[in-house]
Amino acid sequence: MIDIKENERLSVMNHSCAHMMAQAVKRLYPNAKFWVGPVISEGFYYDIDLGDEVIRDEDLPKIEKEMKKIAKDGKRIVRKEISKVEALEMFKDDPYKIDLIQDLEDGNITCYQQGEFIDLCRGPHVDTVKELKNFKLLKHSGAYWKGDANNKMLQRIYGVCFETKEELEEHLNLLEEAKKRDHKKIGRELGLFMMSEYAPGMPFFLPNGMIIRNLLESFWYEEHTKENYKFIKTPIMMSKELWEVSGHWENYKENMYTTMVDDREFAIKPMNCPGSLLVFKNALHSYKDLPLRMGELGQVHRHEASGALNGLFRVRTFTQDDAHIFMRPDQIESEVMELIKFIDRVYSVFGLSYRIELSTRPEKKYIGDLAIWEKSEKALADACVHAGKEYKVNPGDGAFYGPKLDFHIKDSLGREWQCGTIQLDMNLPERFDLSYVESDGSKARPVMLHRVIFGSIERFIGILIEHFAGHFPTWLAPTQVMVVPVHYEKHVDFASEINEKLNALGFRSKLDARNEKLGYRIREAQMQKVPYQLVIGDGEIENRSVTIRKAMSKESITMPLDEFITMLSAEVKEKRL
Repeated sequence: MIDIKENERLSVMNHSCAHMMAQAVKRLYPNAKFWVGPVISEGFYYDIDLGDEVIRDEDLPKIEKEMKKIAKDGKRIVRKEISKVEALEMFKDDPYKIDLIQDLEDGNITCYQQGEFIDLCRGPHVDTVKELKNFKLLKHSGAYWKGDANNKMLQRIYGVCFETKEELEEHLNLLEEAKKRDHKKIGRELGLFMMSEYAPGMPFFLPNGMIIRNLLESFWYEEHTKENYKFIKTPIMMSKELWEVSGHWENYKENMYTTMVDDREFAIKPMNCPGSLLVFKNALHSYKDLPLRMGELGQVHRHEASGALNGLFRVRTFTQDDAHIFMRPDQIESEVMELIKFIDRVYSVFGLSYRIELSTRPEKKYIGDLAIWEKSEKALADACVHAGKEYKVNPGDGAFYGPKLDFHIKDSLGREWQCGTIQLDMNLPERFDLSYVESDGSKARPVMLHRVIFGSIERFIGILIEHFAGHFPTWLAPTQVMVVPVHYEKHVDFASEINEKLNALGFRSKLDARNEKLGYRIREAQMQKVPYQLVIGDGEIENRSVTIRKAMSKESITMPLDEFITMLSAEVKEKRL
């Protein structure tokens, strides 16, 4: 799925289309006032104050019809430069535009006009509205002015625009497919997780979801053990003093849950790093001990705005697959290079491709010496090159404490998700006064890497649900095999024997011997997305064989039971897709 913001031509078209939509809204709702209409990855939106009127689903086609008239009329879009005085006079009846103008510098104000509609805007825009005929309004919602719940609720209309009708239709088909794959819908149907008003934004994992979660965590531990990681577990709640040392109290307090214990203020951890730093500081370390790789599946809590919560994608508590690596400065490049290879191996198991972004030093807010920043950025860039990976520079987007590599995975619909990250930290080792003993007996400051691969277990499961559309690879599926006897009386004994044997071998197998038609039971197993259904009838009993129906297939094949077990064992062991 294309990212509109990343495509220069589509970005300009969608911004122009937002103006065309605003023009149509103004015609239909003369009292409408407009806040902002930016381009987003999915297209565009505009926030609108319609007074007492409310946009409903049935209103979108009316707005689209008016937009088509405007596009057909084909007016040119004209750029105008105006003074601040002229801008204030032009938009004197729109308090939202006046608010925007107050922050603009005189001599640098532009607006764009098409027909009777004019809007404050930096641009650029397409030449004529005639270029904007392939569009679709997608949805509407409420949105607080400036994102502040204390402000008035505006109405937000979303849309998207493409150059050709074919591109638009392809995009709309992908959106429909994405709806079918919605992890909240599939999670409910497969009994993976639930949410409750008693714990907003805090997911409850159900038995089937716990199977997937436990398998992912076991896989994580196995792979990290191969890479020489040591595992730790740090407290979920620590005192205010610790968060003051780390800097979180000053910069992140509004997102932290706090409480009083024995007349001391404590906070539930929003991040795992301070705990890892305390563990490192607990013992004396030599240069020979480094790099020291510390892994923790640590549960964190962050107070997210209620309007931002979204299934497993945006929650208030989640488990980060954190690791903190302490190393000597001369080990940065080699350690990052090995880490890139490790991340590559993990993502390949799930069939996920990715791209890497290198975020460099912010222009103003940063700590540390410029020479150290340049050396660190070069080390990250060289590590990508030596690992055989291309990267894109994202200038000025590094954390204030160091540059970072972000891994944007691409799912089966082509959507990107930022999951993995490698962050170089020049701040916390200093704040916590960490040191190791050099070969000459002197003390030296270690370099610290923060890194995640999944990002968070919860969000990664949500991504996998949509990536696989609920059809998990056999090694990860909550139920791997459904054994279905044709008739209960005649075939249930052999079917039960097969089911018991599979479970004894460690497979997740179930028996469906209900008094229902065979077709109904097979369809239900297909709807539950069970990878294998084994149909057992007279022939299977006679030959000690199984007839296999695979998920998403109407074809069936028959093979000896032992052969099926060998095939299933290899598929699970090798984590085949």
